[in-house]
Amino acid sequence: MKTLRTAALLLALTALSLGSLRAQPTAEVDRTVKDVLREAAMKHASLSVSIYNITTGKKLYGYDDERSVIPASVVKLLTTGTAFALLGDDFRFTTTLTMRGEVDRDGVLHGNLYIRGGGDPLLGSYRYRQTTADTLFAQWTAALRKRGVRRIDGGVCYNTTIFDDQRLHDSWAWGDVGNYYGAGVSGLNFHENMYFVHFNPGTRTGAAATVSRTVPKNIELLANNTVTTGAAGSGDNVVIYGGPVSTWRLYTGTVPLGQRDFAVRGSLPDPARTCADLFASYLRTHGIGVSLGAEEARALPDSLRTIMDYRSTPLRVIAQYTNQTSNNIYAESIFKYLGYKKYGRGSFTNGSRAVMDYLKDKGVATDGVRLVDGSGLSRQNLLTTDFLCRYLAAMSHEGHFDSFLSSLAKVGESGTAKNLLPTLPDGVSVRLKTGTFSGVKSYAGYITTGSGELLAYAIISNHHDCSNRDAADLLNRILLKIATTY
Repeated sequence: MKTLRTAALLLALTALSLGSLRAQPTAEVDRTVKDVLREAAMKHASLSVSIYNITTGKKLYGYDDERSVIPASVVKLLTTGTAFALLGDDFRFTTTLTMRGEVDRDGVLHGNLYIRGGGDPLLGSYRYRQTTADTLFAQWTAALRKRGVRRIDGGVCYNTTIFDDQRLHDSWAWGDVGNYYGAGVSGLNFHENMYFVHFNPGTRTGAAATVSRTVPKNIELLANNTVTTGAAGSGDNVVIYGGPVSTWRLYTGTVPLGQRDFAVRGSLPDPARTCADLFASYLRTHGIGVSLGAEEARALPDSLRTIMDYRSTPLRVIAQYTNQTSNNIYAESIFKYLGYKKYGRGSFTNGSRAVMDYLKDKGVATDGVRLVDGSGLSRQNLLTTDFLCRYLAAMSHEGHFDSFLSSLAKVGESGTAKNLLPTLPDGVSVRLKTGTFSGVKSYAGYITTGSGELLAYAIISNHHDCSNRDAADLLNRILLKIATTY
C-alpha cells in the first residue's frame, strides 16, 4: 500500500512538473505581450494575440483574441488558402483569343478579333519575361498567322464579363486607388493594371520634378504634375490620385534628388481597352493590318472560333508572389475568380461568399469575421486572431498544405520576412504573412519548433500611436518570444 501511495505521489509530482514546464513558455509570452502593452505607443491601441499548437490540437495562448480587429493584408491568407482548396495548386487562368468572320484567299479576316478575359492577373505583366506584353502579343500574332490571317478588316474587341464592372471596393481609400496597389481588377487585366511614370528631379531640394516618360507607351493620360524634389535617398514619396475609368491623374509628393528617370507606379485607367489598343498597334507594326480600333464587347457573338487559349502560370506560383510581396491585384483576381467559379460571376460579394462558404464547410466558426475584399485593402474587413489560428490549423490538414505553406515568406530567407528577426535557434522555422496600413500592423503564419511541433500564430495591432516601422518592432518582440520559447 505504501508503495502504491509513493508511486501515485511520484506521478502527481511528475504531472505538476510537466505542467509547469508547459506553462513556462506561455508565461514568458504573456510577460512580453504585457511589456509591449506598457509602451507609450500602445496606450490607446488594440492588441490581439493567439497561438495554437497544431501538432497537439491545443490552444496555447490568447490575449484579447476574440476581439474583432482590422487585419490588413493577412486577409490574403484566406484568399489564397481557399483558392488552393477549391481550384487546386495547378490551376491556371485562361485568356482566349477568338475571331469571327471568314479569312479569304488573300489572308484578310472579314470580321473582328475578340479577347475574352479570364481574370489572369499576370497577363502582360512586366515582371517575367514569359508574361510581358511583347511576349504575349508575339504568341497571339503567331497563332493568327497559323490561321492564315495577314490583315484584319475589322477591329480588336475585348470582353471582361467574367467579372463585374466594380473594379474597386466602395470602402477603399481615395488616396490608394490612383496608386498601383489600389488599381483594382478587371475581367481582362493587363500589365498588372498599372503603369510606370518616370520623373526627373530638379537640381535642388524643393525644385519641381518633371515627367520624362510613361510605360507602357501611348497610353491615354491627362496628368497634373505637382511633384517636387526631395532629399537625396528619400525614396518614392509620390501619391497618385485618379479614378478607375478616368484618364485624369494628379501626381503629388516628392522624388529623390539625384535620381533621374525615377519610376513610380500608378493605376492604369482602363486595362482591358489598353490591352486591345496595344495589341492592335503591335499587329500593325508586325505586318498585320487592322482597319479599326479597340471596342468593348459586352456580349460575345455566336460562331466565334478559338485562335488560342493563353494560360497563366500555375496558382502555386501566383499565390507565392501574392503572399510574399502582398500583391493586391493578384489577390483580388483570385478572390473574384472564386466568386465566378462558384456563383457564375466574379464580384467582391461573390468572392466573399465563396470564402465564407468554404470556412463553413470546413467547420471553422466565423464569429467576429467580416470579409469584403480579397486583399485586405478595406478597413471594413474584420477578424479575430483566434479565428485566424483556427483557420491556419484547418489549412494544415488539407492536401494542398505544402503549397500553401511555401507561399508564405520565410523568416531569414524571403519576401517581407527576410530581415524580420535575428538568427533563430537551430531547427526553428517561421513562416508568415504581414499586413500593413496606417494604424494597422499584423502578422500571421506558422512556426516549426525545435522539437518539430507546428504552431499557428496571429498578432494584430490596431490604432497604435507610432509609425508602422515602430509597431513592427513591437510585434517582432512578441513573435521572437513565441519562436524561441515553445
